[in-house]
Amino acid sequence: MNAFSRALDGLAKLVILLASIAMVALVVITGWMVFGRYVLNDTPTWVERAATLIVITIALPVAAVGVRERFHLSVLGFREALPPGACRIIEVICDVVVGVFGAAMAIWSWELVQTSQGIRIPLLGISQVWTFVPLTVSGILIVLFAAEQALLALAGRHTEARSASSLE
Repeated sequence: MNAFSRALDGLAKLVILLASIAMVALVVITGWMVFGRYVLNDTPTWVERAATLIVITIALPVAAVGVRERFHLSVLGFREALPPGACRIIEVICDVVVGVFGAAMAIWSWELVQTSQGIRIPLLGISQVWTFVPLTVSGILIVLFAAEQALLALAGRHTEARSASSLE
């Protein structure tokens, strides 16, 4: 389990690094759009579509990392009010449900990738596939991260960590 977690640690850091680079690119092209609009009086039309694509590329994989880091949307009040054994079961069930969602996202977005290969994004001239690849990648990441979280919950590591932090 430790090797799996270390590998996912590296993967999560890589996702954050790539998202950071994409964020810099987003700032640069948005700056170009503002410069073009207000200084050159000639707005580059491709910037808005490129910015949308970059936002998708940033947001979806980082949301998948949120599954691993536990900063995704979660309602904990009910679960934490349960005894530790029941809390662990609910935690595992929640992680499995999130993993199933990730699998569905990966599978159905892969279908979108396959069916949109001949379509071009207007103004950018690249394949529509690049709109759906982040969905597929994020779905796969969600499956991996949710599996790790379920295994940790089964081992009692989350419950123990929560109990230890509540004692401080």
